[in-house]
Amino acid sequence: MSEAIARRGNRVKSRSVRLMHFKTGDREPVAKAATALLALVSLGVMVASLAIGPIAVPIFDMLPKMLAVLLSGDRGVPEGVSPRDWIVVTDIRLPRVLLGALVGAALAVSGAVMQGLFRNPLADPGIVGVSAGAGFGAAVFIVLGGSVLAPVMTFLGIYAVPLAAFAGGLMTTLVLYRIGTRGGITSVATLLLAGIALGALTGAMTGLLVYVADDQQLRDLQFWGLGSLAGSNWSKLASAAPIILAMLVCVPFLARGLNALILGEAAAGHIGIRVQLLKNVSILMVAGATGASVAVSGGIGFVGIVVPHLLRLTIGPDHRYLLPASAFLGAVLLIAADTLARTIVAPAELPIGIITAFAGAPFFLWILLRKRGLMGFS
Repeated sequence: MSEAIARRGNRVKSRSVRLMHFKTGDREPVAKAATALLALVSLGVMVASLAIGPIAVPIFDMLPKMLAVLLSGDRGVPEGVSPRDWIVVTDIRLPRVLLGALVGAALAVSGAVMQGLFRNPLADPGIVGVSAGAGFGAAVFIVLGGSVLAPVMTFLGIYAVPLAAFAGGLMTTLVLYRIGTRGGITSVATLLLAGIALGALTGAMTGLLVYVADDQQLRDLQFWGLGSLAGSNWSKLASAAPIILAMLVCVPFLARGLNALILGEAAAGHIGIRVQLLKNVSILMVAGATGASVAVSGGIGFVGIVVPHLLRLTIGPDHRYLLPASAFLGAVLLIAADTLARTIVAPAELPIGIITAFAGAPFFLWILLRKRGLMGFS
């Protein structure tokens, strides 16, 4: 009897593995080439963004000297480089470009993970309420930082609003996880519905703060809500980089489990995937990376839902390639959007959210209408 059960289990496992290979492996050569190409494009966009701005910088002349300074540990301005150009690149544009790359990669990969976890192409980091919770945390300090929270604002300084955003996102995630987990089992459907409810609740509380805010606070809230990398520096980069980099390094290990979830939770369990552990780790990674991103850049929408969509239409649903490709394309999209935001109305700046929506939404709709039915979801 036990041998029959074992043989049946092996047949289910073999069938599941063949089906998973069929669904994820038919575009593997294209996926490999696209991922490698996106890696090169992301490096090119980063270099171009260092050169482009209100002050033109000869970046190709500076790059070898920057590398030499980095290797030698010398902090001085290299010979033959203008001190003005050196300050513009090393103190202003380089931390901003690196922060944009990390935030874009974090949002895009978080979207890919959530879409794979929920098996829903409309899921993105905002679906679990992390973005709304982080926005509420920021709004609290923007509106009340000059009155009842003034001592805390004075103590934390420029880190008060980012830390409040991170704390708001983390608290929302903890409440969401508590609601969605019973007896050690996390219900994806409950998480989805609870995330929508918590997002609406924190949005209403943010609206209440908007109601009592003065004119300057309203402008700050609006700019934060649309997202911006203005004010990026090495300290802000250092505050978000460890969390985002940890997520980007660890998330490829989720690829096999996310691929198996395409077949359903039961089938994934049959082929040895620890589904509950996969859910827990995925949600924690997304919450950390999204909270850190919102903390340093505000609420930048569109990247988390569109980038995985576009890549899934092109390279297929195999998360072994979808996750790294999403990181590269997310970085490219956000760096390019930030470059436009700080140049097209210079010396002023546009919020990045406006650029990403204007640039990506029409293209996304065009692709979706042309290739409807070719995505990896039924």
